[in-house]
Amino acid sequence: MEEINQVQENKIEGRNAVMEAFRAGRCVDKLYVLDGCQDGPVRSIIREAKKKDTIVNFVEKSRLDQLSETGHHQGVIAMASSYEYASVEDILANAKEKGEAPFIILLDNIEDPHNLGAIIRTANLAGAHGVIIPKRRAVGLTATVARTSAGALNYTPVAKVTNLSTTIEKLKKDGMWFVCADMGGTRMYDLDLKGPVGLVIGNEGEGVSHLVKEKCDFVASIPMKGDIDSLNASVACGVLAYEIVRQRG
Repeated sequence: MEEINQVQENKIEGRNAVMEAFRAGRCVDKLYVLDGCQDGPVRSIIREAKKKDTIVNFVEKSRLDQLSETGHHQGVIAMASSYEYASVEDILANAKEKGEAPFIILLDNIEDPHNLGAIIRTANLAGAHGVIIPKRRAVGLTATVARTSAGALNYTPVAKVTNLSTTIEKLKKDGMWFVCADMGGTRMYDLDLKGPVGLVIGNEGEGVSHLVKEKCDFVASIPMKGDIDSLNASVACGVLAYEIVRQRG
């Protein structure tokens, strides 16, 4: 399948280049702007970013210099997505088209691009209809994510939402229920994971946030017999996703 959604590498530097990216409709995940810079071109870029609901971070010059690869950032650096995002409605339509109960993987602040890429790959192989990620405190669809997914981004839609808890509440009204991964939960083998289900996987260090966890119907734990107390986020996702696959038959 042709990679129709893939675009160029994701770091854009300089005022003209960043403004052209917005005007061309590029999906920009984050905009870094020199703190205190108030000249006309930069204000225009910030206005465009706000129209597109892009996260704007005001940072010191040292941070921009650290991010810059060209040395000519002119006070602005944009981080554009390497792939186009889908909508939550697209994911639900994907399930409907296949005649299957929705199976969605939701990621609560996954920050490692290798983990996100591996999870998207697992989602595809496990038959999940899509992946949902939050806008803030999480990695977007970078080139590293695309490479790590091993092509799965061409087939598995990824949606980005402002608030994961609100999205869960809306999907519950559509008949979905949600299970999150946590060490203190019920053994996954003892839960009924069939039907329209959302699997919530948390941050690599902190796990699922309290606000998101309280929206979930069940908390699932993975039995572990080793000497360490947790699995990598992408591995945990794989284990739970395939228990859902097993139960869905």
